[in-house]
Amino acid sequence: MSTAENKTSKAAAAATAATAATAAVNVTHMVEAATENFAKLVNEAGKVQPQYAQAISNLQQEYIEAVRNAIQTITSVEKQFANSNRGNFNNVVISDAAAPYVQGFVKQSNDFTNNIIRIADINNQLTINALNAIRENVKNASRTVEATAEFNSNIARAWATSYSAVQQQFATRGE
Repeated sequence: MSTAENKTSKAAAAATAATAATAAVNVTHMVEAATENFAKLVNEAGKVQPQYAQAISNLQQEYIEAVRNAIQTITSVEKQFANSNRGNFNNVVISDAAAPYVQGFVKQSNDFTNNIIRIADINNQLTINALNAIRENVKNASRTVEATAEFNSNIARAWATSYSAVQQQFATRGE
């Protein structure tokens, strides 16, 4: 190889290295910008999450109080109606034949209420267990992403090391 060709080869290698360095800086800048933007989005979501949770909790509490108030109001009106019309209802007598049906109705009503409470307890426990399982799955997914990133980083380092070694061999041959 002539001296002119050798100089041209070195100049081309230097230009290629400069272009590769510029491209690496541009890619690095792009990755850093994407990282910052993703972090901003997650941080903004994290800021409002407690507000959403509090708003949902407030709504649930308001609903419970409204139902409790409705029950109190309705039963209060029924009591007032029964007390104000005592003379009209004094003539209503439950016969001995009907008494077991009234007792059965009260028992069924109590059993039904207790069953609904047990169903709600089971449903609540299943829901809590499902939410805890989902939370664990999110943790596992996060660990998987970290492991995958580490693996890919190791591959990139290995490739860069071997690529650099190959470039040096060609540069040495060209001299």
